[in-house]
Amino acid sequence: MEVEEKEFSDKAKKDFLLVDRAIKNNDQKAYAELMKRYRKSVFHLVLKMVRNADEAEDLTIEAFAKAFKGLHKFNPEFTFSTWLFRIATNNCIDYIRKKRVLTTSIDNPMKDSDGDEMTIDIKDSALNPEDQNIRTQKIELMQMIVTKLPSKYQVLIKMRYFQELSYEEIADNLDFPLGTVKAQLHRAKELLFDMVKDRKDAI
Repeated sequence: MEVEEKEFSDKAKKDFLLVDRAIKNNDQKAYAELMKRYRKSVFHLVLKMVRNADEAEDLTIEAFAKAFKGLHKFNPEFTFSTWLFRIATNNCIDYIRKKRVLTTSIDNPMKDSDGDEMTIDIKDSALNPEDQNIRTQKIELMQMIVTKLPSKYQVLIKMRYFQELSYEEIADNLDFPLGTVKAQLHRAKELLFDMVKDRKDAI
């Protein structure tokens, strides 16, 4: 990976070296260093978009997993941070789109009491093909690493990601205190971070 000295900052040049080591040598320390350098920045970027700390942690994990899985596609004409932030941003946009209420309009308009035409919107409970594809990719990504977790964490991750239950619903289903669910999920996500950075081929 050749980089002109005058084009990039020292930090960006260091990133290029780490990416090179990660791609060519599958250097686990390089992956870990890249995550260490940008984990907080990615988290804060995501948090600004979704405004929920728990969801931001989840999306940060996904962003690094996607970045490391596709690292061979990285274009050195741009900085690694720009590329990584774009992946994180797109991941957030997919998440926000998925959470948006889906509606479908009834074709034949009706008239209100004033004689004005109006349409009735009803919620469509089915995911459209694009949203279904996003959901499938997310599940496949998590399935590739979740089997490496201790069994008690596997249950929590599957309920959270595969069944897409809320923290409250998980607590009700397992008859656990809400605080326990949040604490154990936090630990499970920490383990996922470790797996993402320590085993590229696990994602």
